[in-house]
Amino acid sequence: MAVRISCRRVYEETSPEDGKRVLVDRVWPRGMRKEDAHLDEWLRDVAPSTELRRWYGHEPEKYDEFRRRYRAELRDAGHREAAGHLRELAAHDGVTLLTATKDVEHSQAAVLAEWLAGRSRR
Repeated sequence: MAVRISCRRVYEETSPEDGKRVLVDRVWPRGMRKEDAHLDEWLRDVAPSTELRRWYGHEPEKYDEFRRRYRAELRDAGHREAAGHLRELAAHDGVTLLTATKDVEHSQAAVLAEWLAGRSRR
């Protein structure tokens, strides 16, 4: 049985199908109260580095390079423990990766969902 991994905005309503709700942003979502997020975990250490996030700037034309750089970061010492913990969560439960980003398809949550599912677009 395949484990379900999805990603969406943290501002959306919760769903019974969410499974574990994990925020994967480095900074807290603007205007969101902690009790309204209904999170199981906030894994800020799995998020892209500040430098990579600023370079990317959510420009869709940079997404392929962002994905490549971010996947490389997931293997570095600063991300390895949080990335391993996220893999462990995904292996046992359905997981919904949450982000404040408006363009979820071109976000770190989308890269993480692809990475957790073991898929590569290259």
